[in-house]
Amino acid sequence: MENSAEIINNIIRTRRSIFPPSYIDKDIPKEIINTILENANYAPTHKLTEPWRFTVFKGESLNKLAGFFSERYRTVTPPESFSQARYDAASEKVLKSNCVIAINIELHIDKIPEWEETAAVACAVQNMWLTATSYGIGSYWSSPAILNELGKFLNLEVTQKCLGLFFMGYHDAPKTAARRTPIENKVIWAE
Repeated sequence: MENSAEIINNIIRTRRSIFPPSYIDKDIPKEIINTILENANYAPTHKLTEPWRFTVFKGESLNKLAGFFSERYRTVTPPESFSQARYDAASEKVLKSNCVIAINIELHIDKIPEWEETAAVACAVQNMWLTATSYGIGSYWSSPAILNELGKFLNLEVTQKCLGLFFMGYHDAPKTAARRTPIENKVIWAE
């Protein structure tokens, strides 16, 4: 059996963005989603503010989220430019997913700079991504240009922001090698 270092090294190095077109029709059990979220909760956080907040869309609520994207397209598109195909496509990623998690942040501007809170949320999302990978679940973090509108849809508080959506689904995507340049090109050893 592999030791812990080998296991975590393998999960980190095989994690990939897996997109909804590769998702298959297989349910992610609620227990696994809870484990993914629980592992997010163990991210590092300066002054223990734990700024990550999540809204989970699964089942019928996915249709509500998909409807948000479709209706937003309708409201910003002049009638003469409206395309039914684009209207339908606006919700496609959501509807192909088995679960979508809105990634939100609770800011504590009196205690911590926003960038540090954002970094903590990003660490939480990395924990989610690695956990999903370990369960064979494809996922990716999308930051659509309409985050402010998404925040309104989510009824976020004044001290909160939406940082994106985390799409998840079991998948049939082929394994691919990582495309990274050598770490030696990015490190200077101080003397």
